[in-house]
Amino acid sequence: MAYTRGSSNDIIVGAAALFTYEDGALADADMPAYVAGDSYKDTLADDADFRNVGYTMNGLEIQFQPDFGEVAVDQVLDVAKLFKQGMQVNLNTTFAESTLENLLFALAGQDGDLATVSSNPTLNLSAGDIGDVPVERGLVAVGPGTGDASINVERVYVAYRALSIENVTVAAKRDEATMFEVSFRLLPNDNASYGKIVDRTYTPA
Repeated sequence: MAYTRGSSNDIIVGAAALFTYEDGALADADMPAYVAGDSYKDTLADDADFRNVGYTMNGLEIQFQPDFGEVAVDQVLDVAKLFKQGMQVNLNTTFAESTLENLLFALAGQDGDLATVSSNPTLNLSAGDIGDVPVERGLVAVGPGTGDASINVERVYVAYRALSIENVTVAAKRDEATMFEVSFRLLPNDNASYGKIVDRTYTPA
């Protein structure tokens, strides 16, 4: 095969649309089936169990942080063997739409904390109680994929169990938009899988 420098079709540029699974942790059985002629964004938008968080800022970033242990021996000055002893995966983004639904998600709040009081949507900033556990929700993002630019390609990111565990700042400033910076810790499911990434090609009808 002749040498080529590379393929510009495999360079990904562009933001992803982010959806939350409103019923908690996500399983493959909860994912709507792909529709041959539709982008998966449209499929998720038509599913009542998924909610589009709207505009985001600074894109979507997934960090894989493996933790390796070392085995040192007398005869080698460097380590003789590395072994994987831990793993952590984080997903970071910024919600640019400062809705109460997005704030509830960023705070990992209970669904009951958001209610309508006297016709006004109201978020109860609950301190929680002893024994409370973080609220897990599924995440699905759909963005540009790799492949021939002349066809429709997209990349689907799926996180089964996402928990917001970092500090969240809410501000009202004269010269800045109110946004929620969110860092999600991803946890593996019973099959030891954090989720999956799918490159998909579809042909609009």
